[in-house]
Amino acid sequence: MALPFESFARPAPRALAEQRHIELQGEVVAYRLVRSARRSIGFSVDRQGLRVGAPLSVGLAHIENLLRQQGEWIREKLTLWRAHAVLLEAGTVCLWLGQPHILRRAAGRVSRCQDGQLELAARAGEADLGAAFVRWCKARARPLFLARLAHYAGCLGVPTPPLRLSSAKSRWGSCNAKGEIRLSWRLMQFDPQLIDYVVAHEIAHLREMNHSPRFWAIVHQLYPDWRAARQAIRRLARQLPQLT
Repeated sequence: MALPFESFARPAPRALAEQRHIELQGEVVAYRLVRSARRSIGFSVDRQGLRVGAPLSVGLAHIENLLRQQGEWIREKLTLWRAHAVLLEAGTVCLWLGQPHILRRAAGRVSRCQDGQLELAARAGEADLGAAFVRWCKARARPLFLARLAHYAGCLGVPTPPLRLSSAKSRWGSCNAKGEIRLSWRLMQFDPQLIDYVVAHEIAHLREMNHSPRFWAIVHQLYPDWRAARQAIRRLARQLPQLT
């Protein structure tokens, strides 16, 4: 018996990454080129610089022609990030679960938290502790979020929804029509009570996919002090470092 066509499908090729340089409007700009099975070329600029994603089949000359065409936009974005980017160096104070902690570079490969300090294991080539702090938050976000989702789902009498972690910088949580909830790992910088408000807010959407009075009544049932929590999150969000 013939096997389905899918049985013969080859696995997708792995992404290939390399560090390159290009001159844009008189400035030599470093960029990270990542080739993969994607279908189009895309640019992004953040605190780590310019990143270019491209299909495996597209030639370097075509990629760099597009970069030159977008040179003004790229340089503007790089300038903005240089002006506002925050380096998390040893000795920097960051919020972890709402409490200030001093960042230290771990002597070994294991990160740990003790006595008001976060000892973070940085990888080779990481000049500051920003990436290590992000890894620390992400690794601990899922178990905490799952536990709080289970708690508030139980309070509302609904099954615990699937969880997806996001990197959203201002949209702390979301709930889609399938009942899947996304929560930003950046919430790990907030006090657990504020995390609970965001979780309760998204759980309430399992009953009301809107922001009607009925929705807010459910939020109030789950988290009575939601107004104060929402204001606190808005205030604290402006103080958080701009991490990727």
